[in-house]
Amino acid sequence: MTTDQQEQERQQKQTEQQEQTGQTGQTEHEEQAQQETRRDEEQDGQDEALFADDEAQGLRSRWEDVQRGFVDEPREAVQKADGLVSDLVERLTKGFAETRSGLEEQWNKGEEASTEDLRVALTRYRAFFQRLLKV
Repeated sequence: MTTDQQEQERQQKQTEQQEQTGQTGQTEHEEQAQQETRRDEEQDGQDEALFADDEAQGLRSRWEDVQRGFVDEPREAVQKADGLVSDLVERLTKGFAETRSGLEEQWNKGEEASTEDLRVALTRYRAFFQRLLKV
C-alpha cells in the first residue's frame, strides 16, 4: 500500500469516526491547512538539490583530488579539505542569504506579504532545514 493510499484510508476512517460522533473537531480552514502542510512535507524530500548537478560534480571531483593527495602530502590534503568545506559552507550561506534578501526586499518596499507568500516562504525554509539535517 502506498503512502497516498494509507493517508486516504486514514482520512476515511477519521471522517467516519467524526460522522458517528457528529463532530468534526476542526473547521474547514484548519482541515485545508493540515492537508496543505502534509502535501508540503511530502514534497520536502523531492525539492531541488542544494547544488546544481554540474556544481555538485565539481565539488565531488575536488574532494576526490583531496583524498588522492593524502597519501603523498597528508598535511596539504587536510588544508585543501578545510578550504573545500569552507567553500561549500560559504556557497550554502550565500544561497540562503539570497533567498532571505528577496523576502526582506519585498518588506522594505513597504509591501505586505500575503499569507500565501509567507506560507510558501516557510515551506521553503522548512525544506532547506530538512535537507541540511540530512547532510
